[in-house]
Amino acid sequence: MKALLSRNSFTYLLTCLMLLSVSTLLQARSLPDFTALVEENSASVVNISTKQHKVINNRLGREFQIPDLPEGSPFNEFFRHFFGDQLGEQAPREYDARSLGSGFIISDDGYIMTNFHVVNGADEILVRLSDRREYVAKVIGMDKTSDVALLKIDAKNLPTAKIGSTGDLKVGEWVLAIGSPFGFDHSVTAGIVSAKGRSLPNENYVPFIQTDVAINPGNSGGPLFNLEGEVVGINSQIYSRTGGFMGLSFAIPIELAMNVVDQLRTSGHVKRGWLGVMIQDVTRELADSFGMKHPYGALIARVMPDSPSEKAGLQPGDVILEYNGTKLNSSSMLQHLVGASRIDKPAELLILRNGKRMNVEVNIGELKEDMAENGRPDKSQDVSRLGMSVVELDDELRRQFELAEVKGVLVKSVEPGPAKRAGIEPGDVIQMINRQRVASVAEFDAAVSGLKGGSTIAVLVHRNSGSLFIPLQVPEK
Repeated sequence: MKALLSRNSFTYLLTCLMLLSVSTLLQARSLPDFTALVEENSASVVNISTKQHKVINNRLGREFQIPDLPEGSPFNEFFRHFFGDQLGEQAPREYDARSLGSGFIISDDGYIMTNFHVVNGADEILVRLSDRREYVAKVIGMDKTSDVALLKIDAKNLPTAKIGSTGDLKVGEWVLAIGSPFGFDHSVTAGIVSAKGRSLPNENYVPFIQTDVAINPGNSGGPLFNLEGEVVGINSQIYSRTGGFMGLSFAIPIELAMNVVDQLRTSGHVKRGWLGVMIQDVTRELADSFGMKHPYGALIARVMPDSPSEKAGLQPGDVILEYNGTKLNSSSMLQHLVGASRIDKPAELLILRNGKRMNVEVNIGELKEDMAENGRPDKSQDVSRLGMSVVELDDELRRQFELAEVKGVLVKSVEPGPAKRAGIEPGDVIQMINRQRVASVAEFDAAVSGLKGGSTIAVLVHRNSGSLFIPLQVPEK
């Protein structure tokens, strides 16, 4: 009897082990094998390194200021010993800032796609291929709004990435990224699609693909592949409290990126549709007040004067439910759809007005560069003489940049020229020019127009919670 029980126990244990092995084998076979995908596509991915010439005021960085000590203080000798003549005039110091990113080849004659923020402001762009060949790239065009840039290198017969589509991309689907995180070339990471059509703060025209693929600094601009080896997105941003990967990565849909690239190649700039409305989400309370069963759509809060919406008869209080047959589950979807629309072509809107549904046809306008994303003119002034553009500090910008008590104008962009050579950067606040305070674009413009060509002036800049003077050489008129 004991022998029989022993044999039965052994048989039962053996059966369990066999079932466990089969289960493990089946589970392993259900996971994707990325080896062939990586072997076939790695050669189309490139490493991008940039160099940007900058100027700072002292060796300790922009925010450090050597204290103003009384004459005869024993600390004067201390600072003079360690910091030399910077104790006196704190002469500016020049240096080359370097950054890393990724990209991928979209044509065998050397066109490369990457992110705007990877190459923006670069004085030199170096592209390194998988076979270690290096080329100096030139910028064909850049688009800040979509964070897409197109580069060109002088090479032929290059391996190219296969361009796919996000139309069939599903949440939960496996995706893979190849890039250069922290400079480690051709690193491969994989994950799944977490969501589609994500809207991010200050990114109104890109319906991002959210993934849990490990993306870190240096991955920006690299491709996101599906299991067919097709590029479905450009890895662009991460959500992080530490600066590193935290499970939230965002990629630009490849259709949007290719549309931008096509426009950059043909015209050098990108056109976007414009409706001319300020909108907000429909909350549950607002939906109840409008007689809607559940909240969705885009509620019009304001119609811009002389805009396509005003000409079509749209009114504040209208709720846009559908755009060209696409239901608006959130108000952000409207901005994505309008931005991708063809200029001077009609769009069909289904709206809710006073409890009644009606169709309205709107002829889509073009979003101009001097308009803010909500359709209002942007109170900025391009100052080609100094090579920078500034914008007035409104309440929203003060909150965004934590500038509650700071007075001045915010540097919006810096082009090659005197401002860039002096080390002025986007995000700086110009407070004073040549001993003249500036608190608005008009005052800034007046101060710049009165500058003597060929002179060197002091510009007071607020940066990193501190202020410093930057010397700037005024160009001849």
